[in-house]
Amino acid sequence: MTEGIQQRIEHVFGKVASAIDRAGRTPESVTVVAVSKTVERDAVDLAYECGVRHFGENRVQDAVRKFSVPLPDDAMLHMIGHLQSNKAGVAARLVDFVESVDRESLISELGKQAAKLEKPLPVLLQVNIAGEAQKAGCEPSEAESLLRALQDSSHLELRGLMTIAPLVDDPEDVRPVFRELRVLRDRLRQKCPDVSLDVLSMGMTNDFQVAIEEGSTFVRVGRAIFSGD
Repeated sequence: MTEGIQQRIEHVFGKVASAIDRAGRTPESVTVVAVSKTVERDAVDLAYECGVRHFGENRVQDAVRKFSVPLPDDAMLHMIGHLQSNKAGVAARLVDFVESVDRESLISELGKQAAKLEKPLPVLLQVNIAGEAQKAGCEPSEAESLLRALQDSSHLELRGLMTIAPLVDDPEDVRPVFRELRVLRDRLRQKCPDVSLDVLSMGMTNDFQVAIEEGSTFVRVGRAIFSGD
């Protein structure tokens, strides 16, 4: 099993490196977040042994069960799925990064919970660029007001933006989605120059190479690492 995961990780990292090279970027500019929502802890540990240091979970209750024994200190756990406000306290204690902040009520509750823990919590603002009704994320028109709400939260650290592109056969079809998130980020930087917004989390197994070419810094890859699809 270790050999299979190692080969898949090497294959993914090779594709990441190729996309970085095409985009004229530096290797350290892109982080692979291994989406571990469909596998158990033993697979996570194997991926860690093979060099992966960032893992992403969709559901708080699954993450609680899976990571009752914390990851090593040099690894990070990301919450990448829709987060209910009543799970904010558990998430703030468990994860190192919340990528799916998309509304004021969640900002308020996460901020309260992070303050109780007396530790800063890095977050991303999730934007529904494609406008898919079934996808979470704020409307692009809401991004500035939510950004300012995050600025006012003393224990939440806004690091950038996240989006989930539609699932399509040809990754080129979603290039405009990634480009639009980057353009939105640049526009928000002009309006709020004191916010870095260095992170763009976009791209998954089907389309992460295109996302990297369009500026992604976090790519969320699950199937290509854990199942080889």
